[in-house]
Amino acid sequence: MKHVIEVEGLTKQYGETRAVQGISFTVEKGEIFGIIGPNGAGKTTTIEILEGLRKRDSGNVHVLGFDPGKESDRYQLNKKIGVQFQATSIQELMKVKEALNLFSSFYDTHHNLMDIIEQLHLKDKLNSYFKDLSGGWKQRVTLALSVLHQPEIVFLDEPSMGLDPQARRELWEVIHTLKEQGTTILVTTHYMEEAEKLCDRIAMVYDGRIRALGKPNVLLEDLATNYLAFESFDVDPDVLIALPGVIHVEKSADRVRIQTENLQRSAYMVLKECEERGWKVAAFRFERGTLDDLFVHLLKERSA
Repeated sequence: MKHVIEVEGLTKQYGETRAVQGISFTVEKGEIFGIIGPNGAGKTTTIEILEGLRKRDSGNVHVLGFDPGKESDRYQLNKKIGVQFQATSIQELMKVKEALNLFSSFYDTHHNLMDIIEQLHLKDKLNSYFKDLSGGWKQRVTLALSVLHQPEIVFLDEPSMGLDPQARRELWEVIHTLKEQGTTILVTTHYMEEAEKLCDRIAMVYDGRIRALGKPNVLLEDLATNYLAFESFDVDPDVLIALPGVIHVEKSADRVRIQTENLQRSAYMVLKECEERGWKVAAFRFERGTLDDLFVHLLKERSA
């Protein structure tokens, strides 16, 4: 089975709010697929429909060949998928080892607990109470609980929300390890950097519709937007925007980012202007566009 998830024309409405408006995509076996977009874009509704936790209004959905909207299929599907919610309720006074033992007892088939403990580096936390764990460690524990039964697909809904940058990167490493073991992973996130670093393919969602779909690097190549970036407290954005070929100038504190039609020509003109005006400039460099830039570009196209 090449496509382990197939979604066609999916819709969901709450009262007058159209949360999901006819989206279609597939997920291939063994890939990390990201549904990305701002809060309220329809990400969680979509993933909950795929998990069988929420009924769809219309459209076709198949996960590992099962229809999560059918009760008879859902029982079989639940044995084959793992789910990590945005917030998982675990007894605050339960120890990590107690949670692992309890959840593993729910399944006929499960990993060797020591393998999970070593893989997620939980050994030193086994006797810790859940209430005493940091956000990053809580996410590791809930991720461990979601893969105890060796699922073929793991659904992660905003897994790094609220984590500090270091904890976020450690979580990415764990997710990549799961992928290397052959697990398919569907993740939702509003962190564009996370999607770019983590996902093989993405669906960029806004207002319940997919605005872009594909590999992050290919989407960024199609955007064909690059920037001059440097550090300076001195520069005046109004002066730089008037230079030929300059499309947009962003300045925040000492960080300056300039979108141009021609990087080399604009680099020369910007540096020349800074020298003539006596503006101090440091860390001058070229930067390629990011998924944040792509998202802003798509919104501008939509409003045009």
